[in-house]
Amino acid sequence: MIPASLGELAEYCGGVVHGDTRTTVTAPAQVDSRLVNAGSLFVAVRGEHADGHDFAGAAFEAGAAAVLSSTPVMEPCVVVPDPIAALGRITRGIIDRLHDLRIVAVTGSQGKTTVKDLLGHVLAPLGPVVAAHGSFNNELGVPLTALRATEDTRFLVVEMGARGIGHIETLCRITPPDVSVVLNVGTAHLSEFGSAEAIARAKGEIVRALGPAGVAVLNDDDRRVRAMAELARGRVVTFGSHGDLSVSDVILDEVGHLELTLGWQQHHRLARVPLIGEHHAANAAAAAAVAVGEGADLDTVADALQTATPDSPMRLARTETARGLIILDDSYNANPESVAAGLRALVAIAHPREAAHGRAYAVLGEMRELGPAAAAAHRRIGSLARSLGVDEVIVVGPEDGYAAEISGGAADIATPVDDPAAAVDALSGRLRPGDVVLVKASRAARLEQVADALRDPGLPMRHESDRPDRARSDRAGSDRARQEPLHE
Repeated sequence: MIPASLGELAEYCGGVVHGDTRTTVTAPAQVDSRLVNAGSLFVAVRGEHADGHDFAGAAFEAGAAAVLSSTPVMEPCVVVPDPIAALGRITRGIIDRLHDLRIVAVTGSQGKTTVKDLLGHVLAPLGPVVAAHGSFNNELGVPLTALRATEDTRFLVVEMGARGIGHIETLCRITPPDVSVVLNVGTAHLSEFGSAEAIARAKGEIVRALGPAGVAVLNDDDRRVRAMAELARGRVVTFGSHGDLSVSDVILDEVGHLELTLGWQQHHRLARVPLIGEHHAANAAAAAAVAVGEGADLDTVADALQTATPDSPMRLARTETARGLIILDDSYNANPESVAAGLRALVAIAHPREAAHGRAYAVLGEMRELGPAAAAAHRRIGSLARSLGVDEVIVVGPEDGYAAEISGGAADIATPVDDPAAAVDALSGRLRPGDVVLVKASRAARLEQVADALRDPGLPMRHESDRPDRARSDRAGSDRARQEPLHE
């Protein structure tokens, strides 16, 4: 963060300073007193389980320069009616002082965090990059990310999520984008939006926010995203199978990592991206489209992608334990498209291991916020797992919930259990070296507990000699299913 006095911060947000107006904030804002550094602005937020005002003293002890609060606390502080809204206005005031900064904003129903992470790698050759940690994509996370930018920062990469019309428009007022990236329009949060068309309108706000000099980077393979080109007042760069930045020849190597060919203005380049799953081809292409649009050459972009290890946890993170069990931890969140992608990645990794008798296990839980389509979507996921050739699906959730629909679709390969601990018990003693386990559900299911337990070296595992065989699905049928989209 560039230094700013409390007088300046109060001017940006309309707050009242208690204490010396010359007190200067020199470090980024924090909402957790345990993360405060010397010179930080501590933002006191009242939450469901805790009130940040109670931690103002701890923040000062940790070195905070001041507090942004809704009631007077220990001086110095800036008092405002709504600290979160005020933080957004402060962020805009600071950002407007960084004249050489390029803001890259990313949205989409799936892949935002991955693309944000990839952009941190592919833009780095062009200049210093600040990108969000994890999924900081709302009215609090975006300012916390943006205030890490300094006068030396060339690119600020922000992830923008939405749970309703107008949310992205608000985030764009805080960090007005120079480049807006739209990845896809899927079914995540369908219960809140009501329709895919409403989701598209919400995502389109990121394109409407661009000025005449702005660049819209759009997925040419998604018809709803492709239509957003009409909203752009400036340049449009597309990515996809026939986009300005093309992607082709997509395969997975023996460990599930992505190989693809990128094309830009008659030049083509093979890239190997250390991410799990074919669905990341579109994410890699989106990041590449931004970078070449900003002036990077394709070879430099491809080289950067080849070292782009994931920066955010629980997103198809591959771990191989000392005893040879392979875990695909994708437990951060889930929707029908991302679960289908995870299942295809699981099968692609497990099936080549048939000679070593490896098997594919999926630990799945409920997908939230799908509205009236939830029951059918869960059943289709179960059916897809069965058709792909997954050996067993451990379904986590109550019998009266949507998880039961997964069991119904998966039929004879489903094992329903009540909770994460029961899922671990169901797998214990069943697994052996070479097996691959996908863990995937919406965040509320807490299935990261399963992934953590599977990494435990004390987990009981079965020896190859005492494990019963089990018939596999027809491989040809499985290969066909891998290419089928997940819809009716």
